Amino acid sequence: MKTLLIGESREGKLLESTYELLGFAGELGAETAMLLVGSDSQLPAYGGTLHLADAATCGEYNPDLHKKLILDAVQKESPDYIVFLHSSYGWDLAPRVAAALKIAQISEVIAIADGGFEVGCCNAKMRRSVKPVTAKAVITIQAGAFTAKQPGGTPDVQKLAATGNGALEFIGYEPAEKKDVDLGKAEIIVSAGRGVGKKDNIPVIQALATALGGELGASRPVVDAEWVSHSHQVGTTGQTVSPKLYVACGVSGAIQHLAGMKKSDFIVAINKDKDAPIGEIADVLVVADVMQFVPALTAKLAR
Repeated sequence: MKTLLIGESREGKLLESTYELLGFAGELGAETAMLLVGSDSQLPAYGGTLHLADAATCGEYNPDLHKKLILDAVQKESPDYIVFLHSSYGWDLAPRVAAALKIAQISEVIAIADGGFEVGCCNAKMRRSVKPVTAKAVITIQAGAFTAKQPGGTPDVQKLAATGNGALEFIGYEPAEKKDVDLGKAEIIVSAGRGVGKKDNIPVIQALATALGGELGASRPVVDAEWVSHSHQVGTTGQTVSPKLYVACGVSGAIQHLAGMKKSDFIVAINKDKDAPIGEIADVLVVADVMQFVPALTAKLAR
């Protein structure tokens, strides 16, 4: 099995999320090649084949030219899967490539299933297993769903040349409004669930996050109640995360929340309900009142 991974660069810098593509390929157990529109100064730490096109020549984004570059790389590599990040770049290019090759496309993959892939459905409240209806397929993977992997090494660079001008001209990027916090990069997350009781108790959870050197997360009910901003939401309707440590405080464990954090390396759940769904995936389940246990734990850490 072989994958062609479509890396991303922006304003002269390789996006770190490109390494999530390598994480996906690693879980799939596939041979890899990569395509990047960028420059010689932003090569990924990756020892495989890298098809490199000059961004100065064809623009950091130009759908017509970039599609042609991908089709050229596909002809050279003959991959089973062409894999994009589920980003604005991937959203636009993936269906163009799939249509040109007349193959299936599966969007926003969150896990690898037996013989196929898992994607969210029913407003992210459920998962469904999807298998490509063609022998080859185009895939986009959800940000944060697969652990970034930097195998190291120097790529075997093969230059690709853009031909033609395309119908569109790349002008530049207009950055999105900056989030309060990027949970996708946090190594430690302490999340508040509805079990914390009220907005006035959020600082207690924040204090634990600070004591651990981590970031504050939250479940959807906490965000919907406007106790914290949406940038702190973990789950399929928020951010998908995979920190080294995830502490769930009063989080019951709705399926859409679990889908967003279950790939954390180590999960501690604090809940007075011993049968809460979060306990099924937690490495440690503390059966206790959150507002009694968390302040005591924070005080202990401070000492």
